Amino acid sequence: MIGGAMFDAMFAVPRQLTAVARRVLVSTLEAVEAVPRIAAALDDVRATLKHSERLATFAAGELPEIVYQLEEIKARLEKLETAEAHAGHVS
Repeated sequence: MIGGAMFDAMFAVPRQLTAVARRVLVSTLEAVEAVPRIAAALDDVRATLKHSERLATFAAGELPEIVYQLEEIKARLEKLETAEAHAGHVS
């Protein structure tokens, strides 16, 4: 029996090393397989950032025009309110 225990102990270390090597190999292969997915995700992020930048540039260019138009609308509404107030006093 002592010989059998010694025999098992002698082969336990190589089996453990083989198991560790197998886990390292599997993890490495999984990481390598993930690289294309990561690259695709980064491409999507870059495209989204580019699109956001274009939208921000467009908005920044249009904002002064929008403000101008809102001020014109406000002025017209104030004129209408003034005219309505005068019409209410005249009647």
